Order: sequence, then C-alpha cells, then structure tokens
Amino acid sequence: MKQIWHDLLFMHWPVAVDAIRSLVPAALKIETYDGTAWIGVVPFHMSGIRGRGLPPIPGTSAFPELNVRTYVRCQGKPGVWFFSLDAANLLAVAAARRFFHLPYFRAEMSAKRRPNGEIAYVSHRKHRNAPDADFRGSYHPVGDVFEARRGTIEHFLAERYCLYAAASGSIYRGEIDHRPWPLQLAKAQTEVNTMAEASGIVLPKVKPLLHFALLQDVKIWGLEKLPGPNG
Repeated sequence: MKQIWHDLLFMHWPVAVDAIRSLVPAALKIETYDGTAWIGVVPFHMSGIRGRGLPPIPGTSAFPELNVRTYVRCQGKPGVWFFSLDAANLLAVAAARRFFHLPYFRAEMSAKRRPNGEIAYVSHRKHRNAPDADFRGSYHPVGDVFEARRGTIEHFLAERYCLYAAASGSIYRGEIDHRPWPLQLAKAQTEVNTMAEASGIVLPKVKPLLHFALLQDVKIWGLEKLPGPNG
C-alpha cells in the first residue's frame, strides 16, 4: 500500500516502562531512551492511499489520522506499537482492523491550514463502544529542516521502519518504507488531549518534545506472522 502523509506533529512524553508494560504484549520489548519509554501522540492527514499498482479509490484515498504509540523491539528489529489509531474514514477503519489487526477507531476529524501556516486539528472519536478520546489544538514548524542523526532522541523516535500488531496470541510485523524524516522543531497549542488517557496511559505533566514533518511518501507492506518462542 502507498500513502502520502502530510503535516505531522510528533508529540512525545517520557513515561516509566512499568506504566505501560501491561498494555504491550510480553513478546515485545519496550525500548527506552535515557532510561525511559516514550509515548507519542501524532496527528496528521493522508492522501494518495492506494494498493500497490492501483489507482486511489474515490472516497477512501484522503483523510486525517491520529495515533498513540510507543517504541518496541522484537527479534532484534525496532518498530512501533500502536495503542490506538483514529481515522475519519469508516472503510479504512474496518479494513485496517480486519487485515492489519490494528486498533483503529472511527472519528470525526478535521485538519486545516490557517492563513498564518498553523495546522488547526480536531478529532472526536465516534466509534461504537470505544473509550472517549478527543484532541483539539494547533501547531506549526519552527526552524530549518533536518534529518535525525543516529543516536539522538529524534532518530530513536522517528526512524522506525516497521509496525507490530497482535491477534489471537500471535505477533505480526508490517514493514514500512520511506526516506528519512524531514523534521523541524515545532510549537503547539493543545486545548484538549485525552488520546493517551483513552488507552489507560497517564501522561506526565511536562511539556512534550515537539517535531513537525511537512510531507512523507510511505510504502506499507502486508503483515508477516512471527514465529513464537517455540518456533
């Protein structure tokens, strides 16, 4: 599958591993930087969504998405674990839940660029029988574009090229291919953010690390079921 991601805000908070250990499958090692795990809340919007070699499908090829995530490793390969992914497209939510075993939720969402360049972002979860989750705020980049250097916190948080999912006691890996992130520092004004709380995560009362990325072309491959501890 191919996608184009636009106007991403990476918001990251440090948390203790023990605070999220029970929320992540035991087969996945929670990775740390400077001794702490990290929770990301990432609003953005997508376009050009299509299967490999196929044209975009009208009505399903562009919509906002917002995910809550942490960073893990399995069989030596670092990746992303998603606690939730909210999206403004019912078909995409249904397909991702079925074929990618990911915790997608339907939401009413908007991502609008203001005349001053700020991104105004609103998300309100509408998924049946799901915990309430809301985000409302605005953000914009500051400073020059840079690529994260290996060993830095930016590289640890952004440069990950697979996702992990779980279903029926098994762990799955999906490869993700893209160029290094074109990052900028960012500023944000957050009015409401209960996204992590909806997954049972308490964010610390500290200012998050903020990074912005204008554009990223992405290829996502199908899931591979990983062998269990007994092969």
